Amino acid sequence: MENEDYDSILGDMGYGDDNSQQDISSSQIENKPKIFLMGLKRSGKSSIQKVVFHKMLPNETLFLESTSKVVKNDISNSSFVQFQIWDFPGQIDFFDPTFDYDFILNNCGAIVFVIDAQDEITEALQKLHQTIVKVYQINPAIHFEVFIHKSDGLSDDHKIERQRDIQQKVNEDLTDASLLSVHPSFYVTSIYDHSIFEAFSKVIQKLIPQLPTLENLLDAFISRSRIEKAFLVDVVSKIYVATDNSPVDMQTYELCSDMIDVVIDVSCIYGLKEDEEGLGYDQESHSVIKLNNGMVLYLREVNKYLALVCLLRESNFDKHGLIDYNFTCFKKAIEEVFSRRTASKKRQQKKLPTSTTTTTSN
Repeated sequence: MENEDYDSILGDMGYGDDNSQQDISSSQIENKPKIFLMGLKRSGKSSIQKVVFHKMLPNETLFLESTSKVVKNDISNSSFVQFQIWDFPGQIDFFDPTFDYDFILNNCGAIVFVIDAQDEITEALQKLHQTIVKVYQINPAIHFEVFIHKSDGLSDDHKIERQRDIQQKVNEDLTDASLLSVHPSFYVTSIYDHSIFEAFSKVIQKLIPQLPTLENLLDAFISRSRIEKAFLVDVVSKIYVATDNSPVDMQTYELCSDMIDVVIDVSCIYGLKEDEEGLGYDQESHSVIKLNNGMVLYLREVNKYLALVCLLRESNFDKHGLIDYNFTCFKKAIEEVFSRRTASKKRQQKKLPTSTTTTTSN
């Protein structure tokens, strides 16, 4: 694969020259986009946050105390995964006049509403509907994501039935409220499997303006390297920030996610010097694992926080030198996206007017 192939993709997506950058608003520069975790009390909001972003073991979440105040967490794992998570206690009325919710919602990218799939859902659906109606009036650009959570205690048939009932009820209520342009996304999740990571991956991807470029770069890479599936994964949270256009299979994603754990665990044991600390993950990190089903897992470091993890047939791995060369071109293209985005932010910051505050006294 030639560098020109990636260059053409970057040009088509607006990364070809300095004058064709996407506009970045001042709010994007000054404040990271926010994700609000909302839902009734004990629905599992804090457990989700701890497992996904703080590497807490699912069983340890049983000892978490109920959240009594708004908890803000800054997530800054990479240039593409930068946002804040606000965990709202279920007993707090977000639309109470004491909250300046108009201002808070201006830079909110998504609201994740968590529903306990094993509990009575009538009250949760009422609160969800109230939230969507009021939030949409303030900021119609916000994405509404519904996590049908704690699904590990349900059978497969019950999961499908539960999701269908909730989705149908929510859509009917929105239709009655004349909110035909609102289309929430629904996910069946559990902290005891990878479903919560896949759901959050989908949420995060909607907040990444460079997503179409990343997907096109991945499509170009796998088509010329005879690869079945590829994920661009954040190594800390194991959220995939992008993948190619082929359907995502949960087992494939689990394999790729587990491979990252293996690479980091081995690197921490054998890859760190005595005076070093951290993940043991750097530009030298790469791995090839041959599975007993004739498939190969291939991992390469993209940058300090991102990894490219691929699944391909062993028969297509005979020319691994070609794959390595294609990856080098792919990595350069990703670096170009990063550098262009950084340069664009700096230009926009220079254009921002200086704010002034005036006070008057009687």
